[in-house]
Parts: sequence; structure tokens; C-alpha cells
Amino acid sequence: MDSVLSMDQPAENVFHYKDQEQSSSLLLQLNRLRLEKILTDVSLCSDHKEIPCHRNVLVSSSPYFKAMFCSNFLETQQAKVTIKGVTSNILSSIIDYVYTGLISISMEIVLPLMQAASMLQYGRLFEACSSFLQDQLSPENCLSMIRLSEIMSCNSLKNRAKEMAMKSFSDVSVSEDLCELSLPELMGYLEDDSLCAEEEQVFETLVAWIHHDPLSRRGAIGDLFKKVRLRYIHPTYLFQFIANDPLIQSSTLCTELIESVRRLMFAVSTKCITDTADFKPLWVAPRRYSYHDMLVVVGGRKNNEQTSREALVYDEQSEKWQWLAKLPVRLYKASYVALHSVLYVIGGLTTNTKYSQLSTTVYTLSLKTNQWRTANHMLEPRFAHQSVSYLHFIFVLGGLGPDRQLTGSVERYNSMFNQWETMAPMPEAVLHPAVAAANQRIYMFGGEDAVQNPVRLIQVYHIARNMWSKMENRTVKNVSAPAAILDDKIYIIGGYTRRMIAYDIKANRFIKCANLKERRMHHSATVLNNKLYVTGGRHINGHDVIEDSDSFECYDPKMDTWVSKGALPYKLFDHGSLTLTHIQQTWAKS
Repeated sequence: MDSVLSMDQPAENVFHYKDQEQSSSLLLQLNRLRLEKILTDVSLCSDHKEIPCHRNVLVSSSPYFKAMFCSNFLETQQAKVTIKGVTSNILSSIIDYVYTGLISISMEIVLPLMQAASMLQYGRLFEACSSFLQDQLSPENCLSMIRLSEIMSCNSLKNRAKEMAMKSFSDVSVSEDLCELSLPELMGYLEDDSLCAEEEQVFETLVAWIHHDPLSRRGAIGDLFKKVRLRYIHPTYLFQFIANDPLIQSSTLCTELIESVRRLMFAVSTKCITDTADFKPLWVAPRRYSYHDMLVVVGGRKNNEQTSREALVYDEQSEKWQWLAKLPVRLYKASYVALHSVLYVIGGLTTNTKYSQLSTTVYTLSLKTNQWRTANHMLEPRFAHQSVSYLHFIFVLGGLGPDRQLTGSVERYNSMFNQWETMAPMPEAVLHPAVAAANQRIYMFGGEDAVQNPVRLIQVYHIARNMWSKMENRTVKNVSAPAAILDDKIYIIGGYTRRMIAYDIKANRFIKCANLKERRMHHSATVLNNKLYVTGGRHINGHDVIEDSDSFECYDPKMDTWVSKGALPYKLFDHGSLTLTHIQQTWAKS
């Protein structure tokens, strides 16, 4: 009966109380007892100084002291224990930390404190020292910090210092510490995909390292030189500077590698990359991950008011536009092309003066300097022409020539020798075709003739043979449409139509793709991270009225879909849209 009654009774209420101040208050009380030497049962000794402590506090705070006082060691019975390898000041600071949780870390004591924390097995204190050193990291000392981290077996410091060395390699490469690296250490940096350095700088770094101790290091030139990704070095620098370097000339392997690049470029063919067994894997090595592709929009007609001098750069990661340095002059219907991560603005009609003039001027801009410079002039002035790059060449095709009449002439700029030369003219002069270069050929689709009739032609220029061929094709009917290459396909985007078609180079056939949202012309396109970006242009609205556009759209070839990426900062057409590669953002907003 009692048991029944107990079951009928209501459940007992339980209040789980936690005293937030108990643990900290207890630690403070223990510290007062220590300072007053009450109930202390052991003294830690260093430098003839004794520090009274409670064994149970030490045991609770560290595996080191737990092993010392809870095992069959002599210290278990001793009233005084000498701590070797730790100064009295450091030991006193650590004991204060044990009882209070507080400690002051400075550059004067961080290293011995870190060593003591490691020895006495205070892991959080050890990491606090690591955090302090990480805050002191700079490009000047990060290599020293890596060595220190290895001595201390501190992975957190090592990883952070290594990350800084990679990201700030431009500064690190000129430090004395770099010349003290061993060959395996230097090789580790130079072969790393995440190294933030241009390949020219990689070369200069290995040369400086060898010159620091030439007698013992000269033999490493071949192994080190193979870490330089020759494909991404400007030909002028490679053939005029690197090829003539005495160190390079002293190595048969190095001269053979450079000759392989030279044969590749002169042959305008990829066949010779198999000539040297060592060369093929070096040639196909990717850009380092630290290189960052960005979309640049330049020139054109802005807000239908006047020819623009603006240059913008778009960061796909942040989805933001920034302003670059302005073009030195206003250029109407210039052409725009990228080569060796440099933007070229070629020819055009100058509109700065009272009377417009045809230009042969070539302006260049790199994201590294954000400064406009001039390169060698074209042989013949022109505007409304096309430009396309392939290997180390820029080809300028057609347009309106000196007499402002349609021309079929072709010029080629050789960046290896910094000179222009006349090439075979196109079979049929056309204005505003879609142009792309691939597979040792330049493909020219459509355009219009001198009386503005669409031309249903594909004209193909064989670069190595300097020869043209042409064929009629009813699929082609584009005017003022850009072309872009992605996965062995040439995409022809719009051109007084909503249609986009892709020419499969290998299969020699056209593929229909998802339509544009509007009939578009005078726009521009480029490939960025395996997607197609289309900027600005003019479109024909539902009332057959032509309007300027600030649209910014992206095409995904895998999904065959278009997505809006917002808008350009202003309406724009007849501009350039290109992809440039850079290492770090060095431009300033103008």
C-alpha cells in the first residue's frame, strides 16, 4: 500500500544550480594560499629561486606534473623539485598563469616561454605564444619563422608563415633569408601551384639563390629551371634575357628547353613539344592558382554620348566593378585584344581633336601597373577592324583603311621581336565579322560587304602557311557579333539576331545554343572561368527600336542557359571585353 501511495505522489522538482563564479573564485583563493605559503607542499626551483606550489594544482594543470607527482618518480617524495632548462622568471610567469590564467607575452620572452610551455605541456599557453608570433609575421621574417616553427614543432605558426611566404613571394624573394634556403626547400616553393609570383620573378629568384653560393649551387640550375613555367613568360623576356643569361647558357638542359619553346613558336604548331622528353609536361603545366582571371571592359560608346576613355575591371568573386586608368585618348572603333596578360588597344579613329584622324597607335595596359603605355605602331592606319591573338602573335584584320574604304589587308604583330609585318590579305573584305583563333587558324564568320549586305561566308586563315581559304555557308548570317572560344567550340553570339550558334572545330559542324533574350549587336564577349560573359551592345526592342544596353549576361555551356549578372555601370557598345590574368590587385580607383 505504501508503494502505491508513493507512485501517486507528484514528481520531485529538481533545481540544477550552477555557480558561475565558483571556479574562478576557487582559483583566486588557491592563489592567495600559494602567495601566503598556506598548505603548499612542494617548491619548484630554478636559478636558486624557490616557488612554493600545491601539488594537486600542478597535477590538475599539466600532464607533465601529473606524471611527475603521480608516478614512482623521486619527485613524489621531494619537497623541492628542480626544473631544468627553464629560467626562474619564465617558471614564475608560468606558475602565475596556472593559478590565474593570466600571462604577458612579449618578444623578449616569447621563445623561452614557448619552449617551457612545450616542455611542461601547457598546450594552450604554447598556442598563445604561436598566436603572438603569428601577429608579428611579415614578408621579411616569415622564412625565419618557418625555421623557428620547425624547431618548436609548432604547426599553426608554420602554416601561417608558409601562407604568408606564398602570398608575399615578391617581397620574400628579395630577402636574405631566401638565399639561405636549402635546395629542397627552394624547389618546394617554386613548384607550388599557389605561389604568388610571375614566372619572370620565379626565374630571377632561382638565379639570385645560385649566385649566393655559386660554387656549390651551379649544378642545380637544370632542376630549378624546370620549375619555371616557360609558357607564361613573355617571349621578349625569355629569348632576350633568360636565353642570354650565363647560367642558362652553361646548362645543356636549359638551352634545350628554350630551343623547344622557340621551335614551337616559330612553327606555330604544337607538334614539337614532343621533341624533348622533358619539355611536354613543363609546357602543359597550368598557371599557378594564385593567378586570378578578371574581366576587363574598355573603350566604346558610353551612354550614346561620346567615345569613352573608361576602362573597368570585374572581379567574378566579389561581383564588383572597379575603375582602371583611363585611356590616353578617345578612340572610335578601335580593336581590343589580350596577349601575355596585357591589354592592347589598336588603331581606331581619334576623336580628341577637331578633325578625327585614323590611328596606327597601339596602347597597352597591364593590371600589374595600371598604366597605359604605347607599343610599336601598326604599319597602316585603320578603324572598325578586328584583332585576335594566337601564341605570341596579334593579327589585325580588315576594317576601314587610310582612304576610309573597306580593306582586306592583314597585319601581324610579333611580340617576340616587337615588330609588325604584312600578311596575306583576306579573300573577301568584310566589315564586322565574328573572329576567333584556334588550332593554328583564324576563323572569320560572316560580316557585311561594302554596301552593308550580310555575307554568308566562313574565311579561314592558316597561320603557319600564311594562306586563306573561304567557303559559303548558309548557317552564317551575323553582323557586329563577337566570337569566343570555349572547349574547342567557337561561339558566335547574336549579330542583329537573338541566335547563338557554336562551331565545333573538330567535328566541322554548327550546333544551335540557347537564344539571347533580345536581338543584339555591337556587343562584346569573353570567356572567364569556363563561362561566356557578354557585355553591353545595342538591342532591338519589341517596337523594333534600337537601344543602347548596359546588360551583363553569362552563358553556361554545360547547362546551355543564360543568367543575368546585373548591369554595367553605364550603357556601352562597340567596346572591348577581355580576360586578363593578374596576381594581386594593384590598381587604384580613378
